[in-house]
Amino acid sequence: MLRDENILVYIDGKFYPKEEAKISVFDHGFLYGDGVFEGIRAYDGIVFKLREHIDRLYSSAHAIMLNIPLTKEEMIEAVLETLRRNNLRDAYIRLVVTRGVGDLGLDPRKCSKPSVIIIAVPMLKLYDEEKRRKGISAIISWIRRDPVDATSHEIKSLNYLNSILAKIEANNVGADEAIILDTNGYICEATGENIFIVKDGKLYTPPRSSGALPGITASVVKKIAAKLGYEVIERNITVTELYNADEAFLTGTGAEIMPIREVNGRRIGDGRMGPITERILEEFMKVVRDSNEGISIY
Repeated sequence: MLRDENILVYIDGKFYPKEEAKISVFDHGFLYGDGVFEGIRAYDGIVFKLREHIDRLYSSAHAIMLNIPLTKEEMIEAVLETLRRNNLRDAYIRLVVTRGVGDLGLDPRKCSKPSVIIIAVPMLKLYDEEKRRKGISAIISWIRRDPVDATSHEIKSLNYLNSILAKIEANNVGADEAIILDTNGYICEATGENIFIVKDGKLYTPPRSSGALPGITASVVKKIAAKLGYEVIERNITVTELYNADEAFLTGTGAEIMPIREVNGRRIGDGRMGPITERILEEFMKVVRDSNEGISIY
């Protein structure tokens, strides 16, 4: 097991021990949340959907006019080399690109060069296996998701205050997670995950227009569901529909696939992982270790 003090962090082409891995206090990523990131997983020596994560990183950067100083292939190699330097086969990877060092003003033109930071640690566990089997509790947050014409969560930026406020709300009432609505009152997503509900053998998930992040895990789940013979429908979902779903689950790189047992005290289905969720999870755990679904580290 890699000890914390032995972790090597990639910063702009060099590797630093964890305690020496630092950025400037004048970096606009620190000062203003001006940057983009990706959370990525490696399973048994395969970095799952690495190319898709890199594509999404560059799309987010393009949307905020941030020119990443590496090509996509160079970025992929930097991620792989970070894993090799840390001797990791199963890992959680945080890839961050900031606007770089500027001054105390907002103007991004003052930032001469973006910074690239890659952190790789042993496998992250957001929830234990008991939670996965029994499902998590959630609330409907009073925080609305930023609309698509504002700081849209379609862009995976360093500004996650919208989600953090919802997570604080969940923490304050003892819930595991918060479900966030869009500006029209429809279900959008959780604080860092996409959401699916199951009703009468069909899967439903909010549309892209809700402002939800286009999830890579969610896209994999859609393909798995189709392979298993389940129809997946993207449309607006009301809170009442969520309350009355047969099953509900979250998807994300960190959470993987996480069943929801209750929302605002209303039990979802049988109050545990449902049979369709379980089938999808079983297939998902096979897919993540398929060499055709990622890039080998070694």
